[in-house]
Amino acid sequence: MEVNVYNIKGEDTGRKVTLNESIFGIEPNDHAIYLDVKQHMANKRQGTHKTKERNEINATGRKFIRQKGTGSARRGDLKSPVLVGGGRAFGPKPRDYGFKLNKKVKILARKSALSYKAQNDAIIVIEDCDFEAPKTKNFIETIKNLKVSDKKLLMVFAEVNKNVYLSARNVKQANIQPVAGMNTYSVVDAGVLVVTESALSAIDNALI
Repeated sequence: MEVNVYNIKGEDTGRKVTLNESIFGIEPNDHAIYLDVKQHMANKRQGTHKTKERNEINATGRKFIRQKGTGSARRGDLKSPVLVGGGRAFGPKPRDYGFKLNKKVKILARKSALSYKAQNDAIIVIEDCDFEAPKTKNFIETIKNLKVSDKKLLMVFAEVNKNVYLSARNVKQANIQPVAGMNTYSVVDAGVLVVTESALSAIDNALI
């Protein structure tokens, strides 16, 4: 699959690049995408929620009602989960929600997400670029030239580009990432993928 290469002014340079079929042209695997996104979301959970169970409640252990003949629950002390102010039964505890996912599954998920973007013509390739200084105004002008200012976009560079990152930091719908930081969730979440030429080569090296 061939796509045109644009500059940051939105002009067609007349050059074309070929997207690697083994990355951008595979049959997408929805389940692999689901697992990778699920792991990403799970890793973001803080897992710091906590409730007191009955052994952690500070109250007397005296049995307030007799065992039989009351017609109500066979509760014992004031720590019983049946009572208001009692312990929580099977409440949440601080824990890590992350889980293991095989590397090959994660690679397949990223390839599948990129293939969906290619199928939907949601990939724009631009020349390698940089800003002289971090300026949000320059970045907004660039995405307007590329006609993606109204879309949620993921811009991928071969390496960390500090000036572009700082320029885009204040733009709500923009996400700037190096190839090493690109994940399935960010690709799926983006409406359009803007990739530099050098980033395409880096993606080939990372996913093949």
